[in-house]
Amino acid sequence: MVVQELKARDYVQHENFAVRMQVVFEEEENPIILMSDEAHFHLKGTVNKQNCRYWSPGNPHNIHQRPLHSDRVTVWCAVVPFDIIGPYFFEENGVTVTVNYARYIEMITNFLRPELR
Repeated sequence: MVVQELKARDYVQHENFAVRMQVVFEEEENPIILMSDEAHFHLKGTVNKQNCRYWSPGNPHNIHQRPLHSDRVTVWCAVVPFDIIGPYFFEENGVTVTVNYARYIEMITNFLRPELR
């Protein structure tokens, strides 16, 4: 299993977040908690090789060639107590784009905020 390494400062950030959330729950009558994530779906059936093993009765040294950067689509979705928000596809003019800071802010401003209202 591949997991992200946690540094000492990560534990401090986790504790600070937990304290902030505790304050929110104590001060707010009905706080809205939004949980979200995005996923990359490869359009040619490509699989993340760290999480996949090939089992075959054939030659184990056979080369599986695939493009370095396959076509994919990135989809975002969120769950709130009263609804599911999304899916939101990161695209420009119908073409899939890489998610970056500016595109994430644009999604929050133009898609998420109106959905929450």
